[in-house]
Amino acid sequence: LLDKSDKYDSRDVERLQQDDKWIENYLIWRHDVVDDTLKMIDESFQWRKEYTVNDLSESVLPKWLFEIGALFLHGYDKEGYKLFWFKVKHHTRDPKQQLEKKKLVAFWLEHYAKRDHGKPLTVVFDMAETGISHIDLDFVRFIVNCFTDYYPNFLTKIVIFEMPWIMNAAFKIVKGWLGPDAISMLKFTNKNDVQEYISGEYLPPHMGGTDSFKYSYPPLVDDDFQTPLCENGPITSEDEHESKEEIDADTKETAEPNEEQNLNQKKMNSIEQISKSEETDKTEIKPKNAKKALTTFKGPLLHISPAEELYFGSKETGEKKCLIVLTNVTKNIVAFKVRTTAPEKYRVKPSNSSCEPGTSLDIIVSLHGVGFAASLQDRFLIMAAEMDQSSGAGVPELTQFWKEVPRTKVMEHRLRCHVVESSKPSSLTLKENAFNVPAKTNEDLHIQLTRLLQINKRLQEQIDRCLWFQQLSVVLSLLSVTVVAFCFYLAYGPRS
Repeated sequence: LLDKSDKYDSRDVERLQQDDKWIENYLIWRHDVVDDTLKMIDESFQWRKEYTVNDLSESVLPKWLFEIGALFLHGYDKEGYKLFWFKVKHHTRDPKQQLEKKKLVAFWLEHYAKRDHGKPLTVVFDMAETGISHIDLDFVRFIVNCFTDYYPNFLTKIVIFEMPWIMNAAFKIVKGWLGPDAISMLKFTNKNDVQEYISGEYLPPHMGGTDSFKYSYPPLVDDDFQTPLCENGPITSEDEHESKEEIDADTKETAEPNEEQNLNQKKMNSIEQISKSEETDKTEIKPKNAKKALTTFKGPLLHISPAEELYFGSKETGEKKCLIVLTNVTKNIVAFKVRTTAPEKYRVKPSNSSCEPGTSLDIIVSLHGVGFAASLQDRFLIMAAEMDQSSGAGVPELTQFWKEVPRTKVMEHRLRCHVVESSKPSSLTLKENAFNVPAKTNEDLHIQLTRLLQINKRLQEQIDRCLWFQQLSVVLSLLSVTVVAFCFYLAYGPRS
């Protein structure tokens, strides 16, 4: 493969040599058939170079492509996978624009793959209000090929909403392009059954949902973190009214001088309260969440633990609190903010503050309100940026800082929620807690199973070789005995 490196982008070749997870995804997608895997890598690498995938950015694509809103990422399905929307009614066939539109698809896929470490996607073809003028089989085939041929193990399902009857014939052709695995991922839905796959909170009203999200550009859709989860009050005991005032103050990003001083005092009191009650909080949180600390994301400004998932239990038996530990690894003060996709569910303490050089700070994430439970769709975004030593770290200074800091200097890291199902046998839960073993997702189990199969295959090959050598040794031994016996016979046998 490397002998043909002139056909590929050198950055892809370098990544292939260093990223075991990437290779593993190619193997999984091609069912561990090495020849098929190598063929897919070859084809996808040539495609990546042809479409200059590693260099695609907002600046190199026409602005109108983003503005029409035919393609974007928003929301999550019921399994917690990101939704990649294709609003078919906004797409029109135009051979002159086809290459740029295809590059837009590649841009979104690469943008998400790099940002969320290759977490798989669910594609939604929203075909409401579409007709014959919107049928573009070449473009549909390109989108399908991206997942089947170029982005390994990156597709969970394709949800097709309200496909017009006139397109039935066209989609029979599409099915012909798909292998049996991809065909099984097709889900034809309408308003009555689409919520089998996507909950109403991430469906627009015309699909029977309650999502008020309206796509617009600029800026680029930021993974649904539309509302800053600002300093939104106490965990359980403090006054709710005080909490609401703090939310309003941060949302408006403005305050009178006296109000700012009051808010600053509240923040200081909150931080002191956390310090004083640290032992109590950690006693409640850490034993049940010790497994979270097994992984740490090592960013340029902050080290964040856990690295990827916040572990919550079920609505009936689950945890109500989780701990995030931030460690400042710079020589300056680092300001941070926490955002979420579900601000109505969570309280974060502190959520808009700063961390001194070389110190660690605990952030407590808690569910609040009756009936609220963590879900796989919920996400958290931690934003961080270095501050000058001369600038203060109070509310007014932080507010002004976030208004002025360039986006390029902001470190971002995302965490998703892991929810333990209530139907899980209690004995298994106790066993896992006793050994601090993190709960495994289906994806993790699939990867582990694949590894076991590969190890089993190698062991079987070793056993076969051993048996072959054993059989060969037996044959050679028999031949040696026969030769020795014959020689003995010639030497000492009866002479005529």
